[in-house]
Amino acid sequence: MTAAGLDGAPPAAPRRGSLHGLVVLDITRVVAGPYCAMILADLGARVIKVEHPDDPDYVRDFPPFVGEGDQRFSAFFAQYNRHKQGITLNLKHEAGRELLKKLVARADVLVENFRPGTMQRFGVGYEVLREANPRLVYAAISGFGQTGPNARKPGFDNSGQATGGLWSMNGFPDRPPVRVGTIVGDVSATLFATIGVLAAVREAERTGLGQMVDVSQQDAVLALTENAVVKYTVDGEIAGPLGNEHPFVRPYGQFPCRDGHVFFGGYNDKLWALSCRKFGTPELISDPEIDTMAKRFDPAVYARRVKPVVEAWFRERGKAELEALAGDDIPLCAVKNIKEVVEDPHVAARDMIVDVEYPQGRVGMFGTPIKLSGTPAEARGHAPRPGQHNAEVYADLLGIDAEELRRLRALGAV
Repeated sequence: MTAAGLDGAPPAAPRRGSLHGLVVLDITRVVAGPYCAMILADLGARVIKVEHPDDPDYVRDFPPFVGEGDQRFSAFFAQYNRHKQGITLNLKHEAGRELLKKLVARADVLVENFRPGTMQRFGVGYEVLREANPRLVYAAISGFGQTGPNARKPGFDNSGQATGGLWSMNGFPDRPPVRVGTIVGDVSATLFATIGVLAAVREAERTGLGQMVDVSQQDAVLALTENAVVKYTVDGEIAGPLGNEHPFVRPYGQFPCRDGHVFFGGYNDKLWALSCRKFGTPELISDPEIDTMAKRFDPAVYARRVKPVVEAWFRERGKAELEALAGDDIPLCAVKNIKEVVEDPHVAARDMIVDVEYPQGRVGMFGTPIKLSGTPAEARGHAPRPGQHNAEVYADLLGIDAEELRRLRALGAV
């Protein structure tokens, strides 16, 4: 869009983020939790990251790093904590707990990812905090949820992948199962928690009543397992590793080409016919053994007749040539490494790699996949230093002046 609007009129003044005015207390660390609060911050919420004054989020020590010496900081941390204000608060100190209750009274959302029971032991569990603010949306992200026999077990991303069934399904049939190559347990819990927070905030706006949003990594991963659950409950079949194959859709997977690999998904009758024409084998469209999708789905027919044909199409061609041949008609794309993704012109056009300038240097990080036309999300904010905004936040929300803040610091409460 140019300086004028689509209809030629001057563009409207930019609107604030869609969650502007929402105050979020982020009492989390690592990824499942910080990421949830970061999404809310990208969408315009005021997110306040709360850390222990002597034991801040240990992801601050995760590589890669930008800068040197005392000025060095973690780009990993910066990516998941952008747009946040940072304060320190000691929940093990009575004065610190009282401060949290006062902050909760001014907040809309609190996100925590302690092991269930931890906030209760501090004396600031949901039942206590809802008394300070009945409208509070309290999001608790954990390994196994707030209820059930495993609720108190510690959980990490791998715990979710292992107990949610995904780990057992990933890899190749003739090898041990393989962990998914990213923190899908953390990320899936983050996304479901964010959805839950937004739904609960909407309800609080209608009724004045908040609620707990309880999301576990195990539950979140289980919800990603596609047809594995119904395949077991209906047919009694236990899903296992399939490599790059789909459980039943064929051809639909990774295939080698001259300079790497491509994904090809021309499985239905229309796409199969288009592919046969584009790749020089139009006679296969009417071949009675493979002329329907149902026939091509048959594992034996696919292995004997279809897969060799597709492999022959791609074997002598490079990724760029194959993508050009497929054009906008056939689902075929190169399997890209991260370098290729970061440098992809389409990714750039979607503003999915953003550069954030710090005094220590530039950090390129992923942007936001949420594209809003009227209130676009913003992904270029800085992450805070521990307690960087103590004076501002405590003065703004609680009216605490510099002298009182010094007293609280001396007590060990902040």
